[in-house]
This record gives sequence, C-alpha cells and structure tokens, in this order.
Amino acid sequence: MDWLKNWNQAMDYLEENLDGEIQMEELGRLAGCSAYHFQRMFSYLAGVPLKEYVRRRRMTRAAADLRTGERVLDVALRYGYDSPTAFNRAFQAIHGVAPSLAREDGVKLKAFPRIRFKFVLKGDTEMEYQIVRREAFRIVGFRTPLPMDAEESFQIVPRFWGEVGPRLGELIPLMGSEIPGVLGVSTCHLEQSFYYIAVAAEVSVPEGMEECTVPAATWAVFSGQSQQPNAIQELQRRVVSEWLPDSGYEWAQAPDVEVYLSEPGAEEVQFQVWLPVQKISGK
Repeated sequence: MDWLKNWNQAMDYLEENLDGEIQMEELGRLAGCSAYHFQRMFSYLAGVPLKEYVRRRRMTRAAADLRTGERVLDVALRYGYDSPTAFNRAFQAIHGVAPSLAREDGVKLKAFPRIRFKFVLKGDTEMEYQIVRREAFRIVGFRTPLPMDAEESFQIVPRFWGEVGPRLGELIPLMGSEIPGVLGVSTCHLEQSFYYIAVAAEVSVPEGMEECTVPAATWAVFSGQSQQPNAIQELQRRVVSEWLPDSGYEWAQAPDVEVYLSEPGAEEVQFQVWLPVQKISGK
C-alpha cells in the first residue's frame, strides 16, 4: 500500500534527523500531505502528538549516548538544547533522573522504540460516507488564527468554541439555504490559517465578523449524532485512521469542514465531518 510506504519513509527521515532539524514540510511531502495534516494524522494514528514523540525519541537516544560516556553538554547540543539546564529538565521529565546519573550502573532509564506503520485489520464498526463535489461557497462568522502546529490548534479550537458559544445565536439569522447548520471551517491548507465558526451566507458581513470563500472541492462526508461532547473528534479520528489509509483517496489542499446541524444547546448533537479528498494518482 502506497500510504504505508510513504509514511514509513517519513518516519525514516525523522529518525535520520533526530540529531538535527526536522522539517515539518518534508515530513508532509514524504507522506503525501501537508505539514499540518501530517501532524494531525500522526496524532490519530500513533496516539501521541508528534512533538512529544520526537522528544521521547531524542531522550531515548540521549540516554544511550550518555551510557557510552559522552559528556552531558555534547549530548545536549546534539539534540537541540542550547543549555545543560534545559536539557536536564527535558531528560528528567522522561527518565526521572538527571542526565549526569545516566551512566551509573543500576539506574533505571526509559526507552521509547521508533514507530513503524503497518497494516492492521481493524474497524469492526461500519462507516457510511458520501463523496460530494461542491462549488465554491461563502461563509460569514467569527474567526481565530490557527497555528500550523496541530498540537496547539487542538487546544485553541475548543477554547474558541467556548468563547463564541454565547454568540452562536447571532449566526442563525445569517444562514442561507445552500448549506444548513453552523460550520467549523479550518483553512489549514493555506500559509495563513484560520478557524471559522460561521454559516454559509450571502449577506453583508456584520461588524465583528469575517467572511471567507470556501473553494470548490471534493469532500468525503461522514455523519454522526451523539450526546457526547467529544463525539465529532472521535469521528474525525476514525475517518483519518481507519477510512483514509485504505480509501484510494488522499487529503486534498482545501479546508476541513465540520457541520453542526442541531440547534445551539440541543441535548443530542447531529453533525457531519467533511474531509477534503482527491484520488491518489494511478488509483
């Protein structure tokens, strides 16, 4: 499977550059997606944020280097720490002991093996989806800057929903008939990224709101409903980790869209996840 080969090539690149600078754009290129989507998909597949995985692998290597008798300062510089103090803090967070003690007999250290992706039969729960082509449409609503670090965005987006929550009622009168529901739109495919809480609308932009045109694209659309607050995140995880790798599609350069079809404050939320996709070449 091409995606397995591509992702393992990306992991090879990561391993080869643990003692240097790891370029997120190169990881994405090797895996066949954007740098942002690589970080997001990695966290779903591996169950740990990419930055944390890199830190664990570097500290695993650092412990092995110290065991051979290398100086703490040399090892700290090798793995990107400008001062022994910062390295000492990171090392202790992983191993629970100071790096100066790593070479002593009997000291307990931790090793985090490298990740290699392989095909595993899973997904005993069915997933219904539609492949939908939509022309460009305009959205109006609230927005916040979205960092290219996916780990940071996972924290920013829920906080933004909490801030906008009391004002969701202002969006309902703006809603057009083309796409119902309140939308969560991530423009992480662009150099300057934003997350919008908005509606599809053709009205003038009210004061305090922003507009954006979602370009024409093809989406894989998945629906769900639940009383659980994290249900849409769980559906996104399943889409990326279970459906996408074996679908014949890859992540396209277009916005990710969440559609909330229930009234604000409803006990059970109905929602959709739109994943922008394109056919893998040759499939």
